[in-house]
Amino acid sequence: MSEVGSGRPGRPAVRTILAVALGLIGLAILLGLGTWQVQRLHWKEGIMARAADRVAQPAVPAGAVLAQQPIEFDAWEYRPVSARGTFRHDLESRVYTLLGEPRGPLEGPGYWILTPLERVGGGFIIVNRGFVPLDRAGPEFRPEAQVQGDLTVQGLLRAPEARNPFTPDDKPQQRLFYARDAGAIGAGLGLDAVAPFTLDARESGPAGLPQGGETRLTFTNRHMEYALTWYGLAASLAAVMVAAFWRRRRAI
Repeated sequence: MSEVGSGRPGRPAVRTILAVALGLIGLAILLGLGTWQVQRLHWKEGIMARAADRVAQPAVPAGAVLAQQPIEFDAWEYRPVSARGTFRHDLESRVYTLLGEPRGPLEGPGYWILTPLERVGGGFIIVNRGFVPLDRAGPEFRPEAQVQGDLTVQGLLRAPEARNPFTPDDKPQQRLFYARDAGAIGAGLGLDAVAPFTLDARESGPAGLPQGGETRLTFTNRHMEYALTWYGLAASLAAVMVAAFWRRRRAI
């Protein structure tokens, strides 16, 4: 029996309605992804601008930062901070890294050298003194850097480095860690009253090791490229839908 005049759309019409609905859903998803990447672009640009502004500001005493509990890392990240104390070279630790685009002459696989600074008045701050290559990890390769006595350290404040499911387990017995997480490092070393942040040294140690000043202040920013890709796909889908619509119109 023919469906003409039955009041119900035929199968071709149902397929057309379904195709249009799916096309509109796909178009909305692609436009949403493009808009999300534009938002990410503005967010990344804001981070880069704040980092560039903060590193140029005068150093703040560590005590002033620690007095603000809990510390709002979004407001303090990359801010120069100074601290006075004594390096505990006996507790020197390593964090594995792969240094690319270095400011200094050394790069590739190696370690960040993190040394607790025992503050005057009590407590500790973990100081990232800089990069050393794998074959020069031991302190015997940089005896000049084992600075003794009371000193003032200045560095850029860094929030704890995030871990992911693929981050290896720390090996505190070997003083080897896989994230710049002051809390985890302090606990692994058996220290109390450890500041929840680390300080990145802005200068290299004596004789160039550890290689300081390697804080990354520029970040990968391909969000505009991704946004244009999603918007381009949306435009292509829209063009296909319009072309299909006109072909169907001409076929009627």
